[in-house]
Amino acid sequence: MGAIDIKALAATLAASNGIAAKQDIGSVAASLGLQGQSVAVGDDCAALPDGDGYLLFAIEGFMNEFVAADPWFAGWCGVMVNISDVVAMGGRPVAVVDAVWANGEMGAAPVLEGMRAAARTFGVPIVGGHTNIRTDRGQLSVAILGRAKKLLTSFDARPGDVLIAAIDHRGRYREPFNNWEAATDAPSARLRGDLQILPEIAEAGLVLAAKDISQGGIVGTAIMLAECSNVSIEIDVSAIPLPAGVSLERWLATFPSFGYLLSVSPEHETEVLRRFAARNIPAATIGTVGTGSRITITDGTDHALVRDYDQLPLLRLGQREDAA
Repeated sequence: MGAIDIKALAATLAASNGIAAKQDIGSVAASLGLQGQSVAVGDDCAALPDGDGYLLFAIEGFMNEFVAADPWFAGWCGVMVNISDVVAMGGRPVAVVDAVWANGEMGAAPVLEGMRAAARTFGVPIVGGHTNIRTDRGQLSVAILGRAKKLLTSFDARPGDVLIAAIDHRGRYREPFNNWEAATDAPSARLRGDLQILPEIAEAGLVLAAKDISQGGIVGTAIMLAECSNVSIEIDVSAIPLPAGVSLERWLATFPSFGYLLSVSPEHETEVLRRFAARNIPAATIGTVGTGSRITITDGTDHALVRDYDQLPLLRLGQREDAA
């Protein structure tokens, strides 16, 4: 990695479309009056208490441009990214349902084929949904139900934690988007085994807070994690492992098929890193969690502010109300 212009990089990240799009979450949540209810909003899934565990409920919708440009992969992602959201909360997927809009059966076919392929690969059944194949454009959303014994949340990062990033590098970009996919040609058994890491970490009591790396990339996801937990995060960009031939700036804006941020107590840091290494998934300590409301980046020498959510909120959801 060459010399890093930290201030220029911070400015680029602060202005990124991937981060800016997350502001819409707060607007919609406010319109729906979701603040202060018993189920926390702002996490990867809604966690509904159920017996001695939790039901996890989530949904993903996809950009029309993405569905039009790569319909088979959009269908695949409909299943895959929902599974990632469940796993990010320490859960295991149960089943998915979909809503597919397309111009005729031929228009719907590649989306449905992608969904079926992912469902077979990950072993998660599609159990129903909604279909409209009499429209002039393709649209897709997919919802998932999962179950967790112990939760990982966006609300439990604590000052003094270290920030670990775990991202599967065994893939490539699905051009022209910043989607790094490491799943479509990977062995099914390996993918299913990899998805056990986070629930096993949660059940072992090694981690309390985690978040799926989404369209906002590593830094955008860190902003959401920090705001939900009411903490600051500093990311050392020089500590982030990069796939061969990928620039730091692009990697920071990437949406990986397997990528998570975990806020970890230092006493568990070595064991958490070991569990990812045992599955050949690159994981590294890339930052620290502190007090305050600033998300900054550093190269070990220079420091620059990306966002202060106290001054410029992103999700505007704040910390959860303790329903207990």
